[in-house]
Amino acid sequence: MEKEDYGIYILLLTTLIIFIESLKKYTFSIIEINLTYNILLLPFTFLLINIIIKKYGYKKGFIASILSSILLIIFKALIAFSLGERILFSNIIEETISYMLSQIINIIIYNFLQSNTKNSYQLIFLNYILSVVSYHMFLTLTLLNTITLENYWKEYFMTLGIQVIICIPISFLEKKLIRKKITK
Repeated sequence: MEKEDYGIYILLLTTLIIFIESLKKYTFSIIEINLTYNILLLPFTFLLINIIIKKYGYKKGFIASILSSILLIIFKALIAFSLGERILFSNIIEETISYMLSQIINIIIYNFLQSNTKNSYQLIFLNYILSVVSYHMFLTLTLLNTITLENYWKEYFMTLGIQVIICIPISFLEKKLIRKKITK
């Protein structure tokens, strides 16, 4: 039963990141700044990985992150192929690398918090903030040659602000899950 349960978590994580990828074309505006809807869901991927780590351990959380990233790459390639678009390896993996690296940072820090602290809300919240900031930092580095600087920094800081606000209730939710002591 444990293997089936773990597979469901990987499927859920993969579905979530594919949904995030699908939402990146849809935008909304705040103060004349266009943002994509996918920014609203990114912090939930970190929550899901943290739940996997809490329930199954550091190694399985890392494996889940890598598997979901590989499946995202396959999904992007299949979509590009089915739409008849030219499949460029760089286009397929740019955002996936950012996602994977930020998840690795999240996993390492969360594992440290699990092993060495009492899981305070503030540390969990800071872990989410660092994970979100690292995602956008890596995304900026991978997309550096395609960024238009006209509104970039406004969009960047607005995105981070919204995601930090989203991380507040997620941190409380995780704190509740930790109190319940997710068991294997």
